[in-house]
Amino acid sequence: MLFPYTYVPHSMEKMQEFIEYIFSEVWCKAPEGQSFGFDLFNAKPELKAVMEAFYYSDAKGADFFYGHVERIYALFAALSPSQINQLQAWFSGNNDIAGLCENDPTVAIARYSDLEAFHRPIAEALSAFFKELYSKDLLNLAALKSVIGEIDDHHTKFTEVNKQGKCPFCGIHDVKGIYHSKREAYDHYLPKGKYPFNSINFNNLTPACHECNSTYKLSQDPLYDAKDPLLAQTGGRRKSFYPYQTLRYAIELDITLNSPDWTHITPDDVSLTTGPEELREEINTWLDVYGIEERYKAKCCGENDGNYWIEQVFDECQNDGKTPEDIFATLSRQAHLRPFAEANFLKKSFLEACLRSGLFNM
Repeated sequence: MLFPYTYVPHSMEKMQEFIEYIFSEVWCKAPEGQSFGFDLFNAKPELKAVMEAFYYSDAKGADFFYGHVERIYALFAALSPSQINQLQAWFSGNNDIAGLCENDPTVAIARYSDLEAFHRPIAEALSAFFKELYSKDLLNLAALKSVIGEIDDHHTKFTEVNKQGKCPFCGIHDVKGIYHSKREAYDHYLPKGKYPFNSINFNNLTPACHECNSTYKLSQDPLYDAKDPLLAQTGGRRKSFYPYQTLRYAIELDITLNSPDWTHITPDDVSLTTGPEELREEINTWLDVYGIEERYKAKCCGENDGNYWIEQVFDECQNDGKTPEDIFATLSRQAHLRPFAEANFLKKSFLEACLRSGLFNM
């Protein structure tokens, strides 16, 4: 990830608050024997009002939410204290997105496969519930929207703060901002199909460009890589960039070009080196999940990207009387000030590789 987003608080967070209350104060207390009813929600008046409205509604989303909360309550009622404790640890851990990305060994982690081994009926019920929490059928219900607000408003507030206009996962595609009537889809960074409990946690929801979200990442898991033999001893667990981390960093990108003939550059002629080394594991995860090497090499070889960048240098040297040194001084300054404008971070590294290969010897 080239840069982290700034987290923006919003009333939509109330939905996660409701889920936390339902889990800890309703489901986990089900073994105490109280019958399911509105009184279970007395300590959370806004949620109680929502549950009452959903109970008397025939809307699809309302029936889904109320019905699942009640059914899961009945399943929890038969659990032992040790089983409740285990589920509480998993719920807490799966909502500590930062700790999971850091691969903190003190943070419990559970995927649906773990829940299935633990208790199949509960796994199936929780899967059906949490995978559909982030859905229009539910979030667009008036009784809920009046309390938590709307996702479109969240996006507006989010882009008022996060103004880069570029996808932080690739840096080469635009993301829609405050001047667009549409918005980007929010990616579940930890896939909702693999991880229970955090599908409506906005620490796990990140706007991403279509290419990153729907073409490359899809349902890939940033926290596991079963293919990497170096991670075999940890069960495939790996570190990943936390999309909202507050500690800033700078990704280093160096390119080596193995061909001096710019008219026939192919991806095989382009080598990428990344850093810094203290972020090696996070960087390797990023490269893997988002197909970064393939995409950057393709851009460097593209007719309207890499080839055009090279043509610009030749054109300015031949027609504007500039030297390659003049052009690279300007490019270095622009890349420092605006690295993600016009993919300057990649353009600079690629053209420097061309310079080192002797392409601009005149």
